[in-house]
Amino acid sequence: MLRKRAHLVRQHTANVLSVQNIMARNTGGRFSVKRIQELTKQELTTLLTEETQVLAVTSSLVVLDCLQQQIKTLEKTVHKRLQHTPSYEQLLTVQGIGTILAQTITLETGAISRFPTVGNYASYCRCVDSNKISNGKRKGTGNVKNGNPYLAWASMEAAQFAMRFQPAAQRFYQRKLAKSRNNTVLARKAVAHKLSRACYYIMRDLVPFEAAKAFG
Repeated sequence: MLRKRAHLVRQHTANVLSVQNIMARNTGGRFSVKRIQELTKQELTTLLTEETQVLAVTSSLVVLDCLQQQIKTLEKTVHKRLQHTPSYEQLLTVQGIGTILAQTITLETGAISRFPTVGNYASYCRCVDSNKISNGKRKGTGNVKNGNPYLAWASMEAAQFAMRFQPAAQRFYQRKLAKSRNNTVLARKAVAHKLSRACYYIMRDLVPFEAAKAFG
């Protein structure tokens, strides 16, 4: 259901961008998502000169409303099934992991017992490099698509939010950024790796998140 939600969210974004482009081309103005949702057919007739343009925008608005309703339905269903799940509730203690990310991590991980070590789990989240090293020299890379793409996405999203709201994560990111010669992607992935390891222990031991242990 969360994978279907992600699909609907992408469709929602595509329709929003379509409306924004039509309005920008024909009015010269920039319309936020909230402003787009407030548009009425009567207002559109005053903003747009052609009836076909009004029809195109109103069609997209109807689709947007339908998508929003279905997204909310899926979210409510998933929340109802996970609201008393211990691992899900503990993941919510991580600053940077909200409802959707916690749900995604819980469901995509499945039984944490199937990962014998934290390294196996971090690798499954695609947070570990797949370089092939021989005699201290890089000889290529392995299959970078091994692992779970949804957990990889969730880890990187959690890292982005953690860098905004967690001082410890911010400091760790800055250190990695300096060492990687301002490679923001590499530094952000290092934060994602730390968070994926923290999530493993949180779900395995059912304990709340501790920033000092994760980024210390």
